Amino acid sequence: MNAVARILDWPVEADEENPHILWDAISIARAVKGTANADFTVSGVEIDSRDVQPGDLFFALKGESTDGHRFVEMAFAKGAAAVVVDRPVDGPHVLVNDTTDALVRLGAAARARTRGPVIGVTGSVGKTGVKEMIFTALDRASRGDAHRSVKSYNNHVGVPLSLARTPSRTRFAVYEMGMNHAGEIADLTRQVRPHVAVITTIAPAHIEMLGSEEAIADAKAEIFQGLEAGGSAVIPADSPHFERLRDAAVACGATVVSFGKAADADVRLLDTVPAIGGGSLVTVDMGDRRVCYTIATPGEHHVINSLAVMAAVRAVKGDLGAAGVALAEMGGLPGRGARLEIDVAGGEPDEDGLRKALLIDESYNANPASMRATLAQLGRTPARRRIAVLGAMKELGSHGPDYHAALAGPIRDAGVDYAILVGEEMTALAEELGKSAGGELGKSMPFAHCANVGEAVDALRAFGLERDDAILVKGSNSVGLASLVTALSKQEG
Repeated sequence: MNAVARILDWPVEADEENPHILWDAISIARAVKGTANADFTVSGVEIDSRDVQPGDLFFALKGESTDGHRFVEMAFAKGAAAVVVDRPVDGPHVLVNDTTDALVRLGAAARARTRGPVIGVTGSVGKTGVKEMIFTALDRASRGDAHRSVKSYNNHVGVPLSLARTPSRTRFAVYEMGMNHAGEIADLTRQVRPHVAVITTIAPAHIEMLGSEEAIADAKAEIFQGLEAGGSAVIPADSPHFERLRDAAVACGATVVSFGKAADADVRLLDTVPAIGGGSLVTVDMGDRRVCYTIATPGEHHVINSLAVMAAVRAVKGDLGAAGVALAEMGGLPGRGARLEIDVAGGEPDEDGLRKALLIDESYNANPASMRATLAQLGRTPARRRIAVLGAMKELGSHGPDYHAALAGPIRDAGVDYAILVGEEMTALAEELGKSAGGELGKSMPFAHCANVGEAVDALRAFGLERDDAILVKGSNSVGLASLVTALSKQEG
């Protein structure tokens, strides 16, 4: 089988009758410095009893408001093979002094046995999407032997959990790291010990806690402190904080690989044009070669993120051809750019008698940079009308009113026909839209300012969606706009 055939021959059917053994009782007890009361093997690791699958190992963690030991019986009822506890229980278990410490220790043991290259990803914007893109590219190249942190498991619990879930056969591993205070990524990166550290973008997310973008850049640059000897730092060449990031990487002994539009970027964007069927056709100069590939999700920010992906894949000696195929097939993630076709009641039906509108689901997160990027893409999206449902951007502190008010320009530039603003923090934007003429004949652009998602749903229904509308839904996760997306797409939540 030639190289092209191997890339395209995917997926390989898994042998579901022979689940992979992730850990056995002896190795778990040794790793966590605990005592096992029985012999057992596990095929997964879980910390939420509601998510336990047959064969899982359940960690009974203690949180501020609950104790996982209350859910041990539920975990066993759902098929857990064993549990990690700090007190004896009925059923197979490993007894430890501290279950949270035990999870960190099991993660460390998994990292120690991982032989393939490890990639760490952080950034203010796009880190989950980039992590998923890198994983998808490497998973295809390795024919299913790549591993990554799922969802946004990127904190002091999510990172060791993701590590603990790493199969011993893993050829590539990708882990996401997040923070909202200085020092957090430094701790996480020393657990991950990446061979390649990627920073996507520096933006004023969490500026309430850190005070300035410079401080945010320094906090993100902590990821370089855990780099393995001879590791690579993949950083954005177009960032105003590029030199700050570069210097931090060099101080940690990293080889710097820059990506972006800048003339001296190591992975430089040469050209991008709309691809047939959506997305973008991208041409990149990688120094010794030019690479052309398609990404399925439209938007300049996705194009730039793809450069970071290609840089990371090359840094771990991955297959760039497989990466290109993977990116062409990969659509937007739920809450992070998924584009859904929904049924609506208004407008004339098409020739098939249908009334469809486009729903752009960006409901998981928002900060000033990502808001501008997604609004710009909305403006480039063909539509009869453009509707923006925008939730408050959190953790901006005293900078919040200015950052929210500054969205008025991008909203008008995008040609938005109707905006629904959700949350108290949106007051400054509502005032800005209300005092400036942005529509035809000197009229202000129509908008509604809603206190919560319920009011936003009512406002959207009152406005009335029509065929060929494009509806962008974006806000910080805590606003809860995912429920609005569910209501519009008529999916069971």
